[in-house]
Amino acid sequence: MRQLFRLSFIVFTVLRFGLDEVALSGFRQRWVRALVRLVTVGRRLDEPRGVRLRRACERLGPIFVKFGQVLSTRRDLLPLDLADELALLQDRVPPFPAAVARHLVEKAYGRSLEEVFASFDAEAVASASIAQVHFATLKGGREVAVKVLRPGMLDVIEGDLALLHQLARWVERLSVDGKRLKPREVVAEFDGYLHDELDLVREAANAAQLRRNMSGLNLVLVPEMVWPLCTSTVLVMERMKGVPIGQLQRLRDAGVDFKKLSRDGVTIFFTQVFRDGFFHADMHPGNIQVSLAPATFGRYIALDFGIIGTLTETDKEYLAQNFIAFFRRDYKRVAELHVESGWVPPNTRVDALEGAIRAVCEPHFDRPLKDISLGQVLMRLFQTSRRFNVEIQPQLVLLQKTLLNVEGLGRQLDPELDLWTTAKPFLERWMNDQIGWRGLLQRLQREAPRYAQLLPELPRLLHQRLQPRNRADADSALLRALLLEQRRSNRLLQAVLFGAIGFVAGVLVVRIVMQL
Repeated sequence: MRQLFRLSFIVFTVLRFGLDEVALSGFRQRWVRALVRLVTVGRRLDEPRGVRLRRACERLGPIFVKFGQVLSTRRDLLPLDLADELALLQDRVPPFPAAVARHLVEKAYGRSLEEVFASFDAEAVASASIAQVHFATLKGGREVAVKVLRPGMLDVIEGDLALLHQLARWVERLSVDGKRLKPREVVAEFDGYLHDELDLVREAANAAQLRRNMSGLNLVLVPEMVWPLCTSTVLVMERMKGVPIGQLQRLRDAGVDFKKLSRDGVTIFFTQVFRDGFFHADMHPGNIQVSLAPATFGRYIALDFGIIGTLTETDKEYLAQNFIAFFRRDYKRVAELHVESGWVPPNTRVDALEGAIRAVCEPHFDRPLKDISLGQVLMRLFQTSRRFNVEIQPQLVLLQKTLLNVEGLGRQLDPELDLWTTAKPFLERWMNDQIGWRGLLQRLQREAPRYAQLLPELPRLLHQRLQPRNRADADSALLRALLLEQRRSNRLLQAVLFGAIGFVAGVLVVRIVMQL
């Protein structure tokens, strides 16, 4: 019943703001135009369609706001009036009252606001779908930003997620592509990320990890968390002073090199994905600023770490090999990787898949980013994957979303950016570090302490295995079989022993050579 009421509210909101008219207005067929006139009869839609779409997203809640945020970066796919209005969702969602924010902070700490902060700005500086941010000053004079979770968020999100789960079940049962697309697993991934975003302690931990990972890159700044003041509903962090990346004219007047900034953005993304397997997965313009301070001029400032994507070593290896094969235009290797990873059925014809991938990707090489729509490429790849029954990987959904965000930012900063040329050297270096001699030496060094701990125990274990057994019952077939198995085990253990000794000796030699 609760889901039915929510669905009714969504339909009512769509009709109230005339989104049905927006959705149908792009069709040319006469019967569709007649339907538009029918559904709009008796309604006064005075506001522009972009304003109506933005207000509807705000009305429907955080999931729809996040959907609008992603769409706002796709100016190549949306009309400019819609993209401009949806961009306001990135950090201009209407804030909740200052008195409510004060009450929530005091409730989280169990004491008055004045006992915690020397000053606390009542007006929110940013307001998003999940939380809003206030500037404050600690007792010691340190400037901080205080993020406060919106009240009642859990109930709203639970209701919308229940609808999504139900829709996913329907799609899986009714759609021909239902099982291949794994809609229930995709919604489950989204469910997990949204619930993680509602826990600000988890967000603080994400920020701390990302700060450590990026500390040596010198391309991006991540705020330091004030851990004693971080709770599940209130987060306090270092105040970052930068210019929102969407304010292009202000950045241009300050002398920021947009070409370098766009290349740095690609480097940051691929470093987080392939080196760390831990990446910021909510990179819309409202969460990114640029530093103008002399010491850090031109560096990115990352904010809002509620949604973080992670990849396993297997995911990273297959993705990196796929990217490199794409950049080298080795479409046969791309097809083989899809078969090896199990993303397509094992009986798939590699040559047919190779030809289909070539037809999608080849027209887009050697073209500037302004002439390429990654959204269109992904759409054609999706159509190809349907033909070959490619299974959607739920753990890669966030990566696809983030890649679209990165493309949207790159398109705004430098339309001439060649995404392929910029990313190829980085991925090749990463692959050499993973599977080349350098990667081998690093793995040897990582494993050396473990084998150094096991080596002293090997003589005792070998002695125990070599002890003579009681041969009184040697005539029984069972004992003869056991003795045979024992001999095999002894030979195997001897081989392991000598191999381990050789391994440790090799590591010691490598370390001596590296020190020289």
